[in-house]
Amino acid sequence: MADGTDSAADRTGSAAVRARSAADRPGSPESADREWGLEELAEAYAYPEERDVWLRANMVSTLDGAAQYEGRSAPISCETDMRIFGTLRGLADAVVVGAETVRLEGYRPARAREAFAARRAAAGQGPAPAIAVVSAGLELDFSLPLFAEPLVPTLVVTGAAAPPARLRAAEKAGVEVVIAGEGAGAEPARIVRALADRGLRRLLTEGGPRLLGQFVAADALDELCLTLSPMLAAGAAQRIVGGPEVDVLKRFSLASLLEDTGFLFARYRRNRHAVE
Repeated sequence: MADGTDSAADRTGSAAVRARSAADRPGSPESADREWGLEELAEAYAYPEERDVWLRANMVSTLDGAAQYEGRSAPISCETDMRIFGTLRGLADAVVVGAETVRLEGYRPARAREAFAARRAAAGQGPAPAIAVVSAGLELDFSLPLFAEPLVPTLVVTGAAAPPARLRAAEKAGVEVVIAGEGAGAEPARIVRALADRGLRRLLTEGGPRLLGQFVAADALDELCLTLSPMLAAGAAQRIVGGPEVDVLKRFSLASLLEDTGFLFARYRRNRHAVE
């Protein structure tokens, strides 16, 4: 999921989310709607410390599987979804996103947020997550604020055979290029490792569907944070995961579930011990 303007994520602040946890027993006093403040959300979505690198995705889908409406994710989102969006960014070292999503959603640099300052400092993180744009052709406008005015330098992730002229344009603009593949495009598993080698081990991808499909096919995705929107879109909108069908289904286990105003906020973790 993405709202690249970053304005929606601004709403995260320290405001609370009224939601129901799936762990609450229906009919009990604990099952009533309750407030989930920043600390509760940050703890619920904390990255596991036992892993040297962790890749999670954050996506939103309608009831009929549409990941977008009229080309963007914002129409199928809600305020609580955007607070969780902001929380996930506030916990991440880097946000990994495809070039097409950057263009469609109008991505801007991630911003430092006072509500996360102490937590990020204690974790040894920078003031904001780096944005890592994955692109094979590097057909990017390096004069945009995402590249020209970032608080934390924006990275461009590509392959060794990317167009030389575009590599020079990126270098001239002062953009750091990360090579994560031998061909024109980056390889999913090497993206994860290349970023981890730079100390960026808490990774968040916001898609789009093509990039997420590549991570899924390579079995590089550890966690999916999925917002199920109580809307129907019909049409031929993309699903959250694109690309060819995988050879073997990837099994995930439900880690947590929240509900607010009909929206479901699920967190699934890859079950690598399941028989597939």
